Amino acid sequence: MAEGIKKHLWDPKTYMKSSSAQKKWAEELLSKVSIRGEERVLDIGCGDGKITAQISRLVPRGSVVGLDNSLEMLRFARSRFPAEEWPNLQFEQGDARDLPYDNQFDLILSFAALHWIFDHRPVLAGIRRSLRRKGLVYLQFGGRGNAADVLDIAGELIAEEKWSRYFEGFGFPYAFYGPEEYRAWLDTSGLKTIRLELLQKDMVQRGGEGLASWIASTWLPYLERVPEEMRSDFIWAVVERYIRLHPPDEKGDVHVGMVRLEVEARKDDG
Repeated sequence: MAEGIKKHLWDPKTYMKSSSAQKKWAEELLSKVSIRGEERVLDIGCGDGKITAQISRLVPRGSVVGLDNSLEMLRFARSRFPAEEWPNLQFEQGDARDLPYDNQFDLILSFAALHWIFDHRPVLAGIRRSLRRKGLVYLQFGGRGNAADVLDIAGELIAEEKWSRYFEGFGFPYAFYGPEEYRAWLDTSGLKTIRLELLQKDMVQRGGEGLASWIASTWLPYLERVPEEMRSDFIWAVVERYIRLHPPDEKGDVHVGMVRLEVEARKDDG
């Protein structure tokens, strides 16, 4: 996934196992996109490539580029979706803040990626530059208030004596924004706002193990601070405190309140 501070060492197999909610929410946004089948599409922060491949099936007369800055994710995506079997799909390494395209795409999408980048203005400027005339952009990422209950527990944990030594100078690593600031950034970039909406989501994980897998796959800014031999202890400290406050339902599933900011915009050609 794209990020804006440092490159994290992603584990694509772990992410694939624990990202069913992200996949579901991406598909929900995709269902709102009117696709003719001939578009040239860019997917920013393509990760393991499963959604990117799904998009490529929607444009049999078009093509899709999946962009990510993680070599681990790209190797995994290319191995799962080889070019000889997916001729209209390719994966490229790149930084969402410095898109290397000019007037190439009819549609630009991004799912569960841009909350890794604090300053979205260069991203939006690059999106506008990369779009063709009247091109469309659909973005979905963690919005204001996302995973607040879990993050509050993590904040308490890293202040405790056992863990605080590993978190000196640590700043909140995610960029969760609301519609107000985003509208101003879209206007500045020359993209015309169609819809900006904060959506409440229920992420369901299969018990403590599922919650632990999700933390292991996506909480890299926290986990990379902790010695490797202590990471499992850190993960389970978060899980156990969360489950005490939010017990599993009758099926044994754990629910986490999530928030997504959805952005729909169009290149404004005047």
